[in-house]
Amino acid sequence: MGKMFQEASEWIVRLIWTNLLWMAFTILGIGIFGIMPATVALFTVTRKWKLKEFDFSIRKLFITTYKKEFVRSNLIGLIFTVIGILLYIDLKLAEAMQGTFSVVLYVFIGFLLLLFVNTVVHFFPLYVHFHYSLKEYIKQSFIISLISPTSTFLIAIGLFFVGYLLQNMPGLLPFILGVLPAYWIMNVCMNRFYALEKQQASVHINYRKNEV
Repeated sequence: MGKMFQEASEWIVRLIWTNLLWMAFTILGIGIFGIMPATVALFTVTRKWKLKEFDFSIRKLFITTYKKEFVRSNLIGLIFTVIGILLYIDLKLAEAMQGTFSVVLYVFIGFLLLLFVNTVVHFFPLYVHFHYSLKEYIKQSFIISLISPTSTFLIAIGLFFVGYLLQNMPGLLPFILGVLPAYWIMNVCMNRFYALEKQQASVHINYRKNEV
């Protein structure tokens, strides 16, 4: 019981500390410029946990990743933002149209918007686990979101329960708002990555080196 209590306490401290770092560095980047590098740093930490690595400084890894990925992650974030805005505008235009074609168009654009959100969700685990070019990150995120319906379903279920928990216990927002969803998404996606790697064992993949 003592060992279980100690492990539970360590996990609580990890989650809270990482979430506070995520919030603080998001604010540090004035929100707009902080959310992408802070979230990349958040997923970098949760990846370590998934790999059963716990003996490292969360603060050091978080700050190092935040600085290293600040420009590149914001560039990708800008691309995602532009795509998202264009899809949203198209959706509103289709909503304002009349006739059967407008309904078909609205459903189609709505589907594209959901696929876009799914691509963004899969982007962060992919970004911290593999080495790709900027263009390839977006392409691979899209492909994995398409070919992984089971992973998408599991992620959605997990996020639903996290959302339900936070809705009923809003006091937990400062402590698990970002880290709990990120840890769940990272777990699901890493399992999917392992499955894909087994299927493509003959393909050379450049992994990211573990951050110090």
